[in-house]
Amino acid sequence: MFAPDLFAGSRVLITGGGTGLGRMMANTLLAHGSAVEIWGRRAAVLEAAAAEMNAAHPGQAMRRVVDIRDAGAVDAAVQASFDEGRPLTALINNAAGNFISRTEDLSPRAFRAISDIVFHGSFSVTQAVGRRWIATGLPGAVVSIVVTWVWTGAPFVLPSAMSKAGIDAMTKSLAVEWGRYGIRLNCIAPGLIPTEGMLARLRPGEADPAAKTAAANPLGRVGTADDIGNLAAFLLSPGAGWISGQTIALDGGNWLSQGGGFRDQLAWGDAEWAAARARIGARTAADKATP
Repeated sequence: MFAPDLFAGSRVLITGGGTGLGRMMANTLLAHGSAVEIWGRRAAVLEAAAAEMNAAHPGQAMRRVVDIRDAGAVDAAVQASFDEGRPLTALINNAAGNFISRTEDLSPRAFRAISDIVFHGSFSVTQAVGRRWIATGLPGAVVSIVVTWVWTGAPFVLPSAMSKAGIDAMTKSLAVEWGRYGIRLNCIAPGLIPTEGMLARLRPGEADPAAKTAAANPLGRVGTADDIGNLAAFLLSPGAGWISGQTIALDGGNWLSQGGGFRDQLAWGDAEWAAARARIGARTAADKATP
């Protein structure tokens, strides 16, 4: 779809780049000549991902353990990239967290577990990178991964819906404020592109949630790595040089026909929610046990 050297000389920072959608987008960019810097909180996961990327594209992937909830750590990490002679040319805000819960059951800590990553973290990374582009006179491009719930809302995922709506507003606001510096910002709102971690927290206990979602989709399928990778690559490419401040749905028209999703859970009672919490808790504990 793109020239093999389209992103030659580029260096793209991808938060949450070691797994899921972040890794999918990283693979597409690497295949077209970009270097990538992947961030995450789990060193072993990042090390394994970077090793596989470099096996296919020698020397083009580097990793950095960064908790984007810590604005000071974010700023120091971005400065390190520039100081080490690897100035960033683009940013993908992909790091996120989510789980289903009745809103009345949410604790302040549970709400912050999502908002500190998605809302505060995405802002901190965008501001840290943008400041340096402005100071050095470099143009730049930002793609943030949001959700179609920024238009519809969605039951049982309120912290994510609220936080992603904030990123959508940030994108529109900075597209105007930073356009004079040659900085473009856009969002992708993907539908279901199956990843193990996401399904474990949003569809706990369902036998085949991807098949169920595909059956209800206007195009009859779920998303793929190529879908998300190709759209991200296009939005970061020179060919999209006059696109800014936009949020593009990547879901086969699903949000137009299905709305905000998770309406099946309206029928759940206390027993179903207790079972879901147990499954989500078990998955979270297993992830935390991985260094």
